[in-house]
Amino acid sequence: MTGRIITSDHRVFDLPAPLSWKVTHTGTVPCDSYSITVLYEKDMAEALHLAAGFAAFENGETMLRGIVDEYTVDLEADGLTATITGRGYAARLLDNESRPLTYQDATLAEIVRRHVTPYGISCGALADVRASSVYTVAAGSSQWKALEGFCRTYGGFSPRFSRDGKLLAAPEQNNGRKLLIGDGDPVLSCTLREDHYGVLTEVLVIDKTRNVSYDVKNQDMIKRGGQCRRVVYTPGQSTWAAMRYTGAYQIQRSREDEKSIVLRLPGSFLACPGDIVELDMERMGLTGTFRVAEAENEFSAEKGAAVTLTLKERI
Repeated sequence: MTGRIITSDHRVFDLPAPLSWKVTHTGTVPCDSYSITVLYEKDMAEALHLAAGFAAFENGETMLRGIVDEYTVDLEADGLTATITGRGYAARLLDNESRPLTYQDATLAEIVRRHVTPYGISCGALADVRASSVYTVAAGSSQWKALEGFCRTYGGFSPRFSRDGKLLAAPEQNNGRKLLIGDGDPVLSCTLREDHYGVLTEVLVIDKTRNVSYDVKNQDMIKRGGQCRRVVYTPGQSTWAAMRYTGAYQIQRSREDEKSIVLRLPGSFLACPGDIVELDMERMGLTGTFRVAEAENEFSAEKGAAVTLTLKERI
């Protein structure tokens, strides 16, 4: 992998060959992130001082675009090195606060125009979503929260970013790359984790205006002895169908982190969030199709390259 700095006055500085690097793709929040260490050269001083943007490339393909949060120059026994760290473009929306706003019949295109475009972010996919009620951005909300809240409430999906820094404000199409992994593949490590903490077993939806309520239950977790209830209040114009959806939606959200598989493999950039992994690992009893939620790629001169994939069930 090679790295490039973009300065605040729009100059480009290509970094020397890296001694080590780490690139983590999540596509959403927490942000994509990176760290790269290179031999320090005197002509890097001004570029590092003015560093605003960063791009990573592998075999001519863009692997990440983001912002520079920090750099350090270190003098050690091995000589002078510089380390640059930062986050993906979602950071621009997380770091900036929105003023309180109320929208009537807003569209996703309007939300993107008001809360995303001013921060230098281009849109690679935009769903045709329109609010069915008044949408309010509360005081203290980040621009990311303003965008994500609209997408989740009226579109039923979470926005995310592509590797080249473009906003994908549309549902995942499940047409990413597919990776097949079995017992014969060079798996460095594999961890299965099942966490029941926070998985809802019941959501009581209450409409105080109409004085009605509806119970939505997670029968699968109830059968396994779980007990975790939430109460959700809905506006007066909610229909029974919307109330059922609200409860089911809350339960689905709570299940997203229930089961995860962490795989470590030799190589780098083997998969990205949204890609599909088919497992057939009889030794661990792991079979099925999973979604890549996070991909952490690392390289060092001593250890070579390795990728750690966090897999989640396709809910």
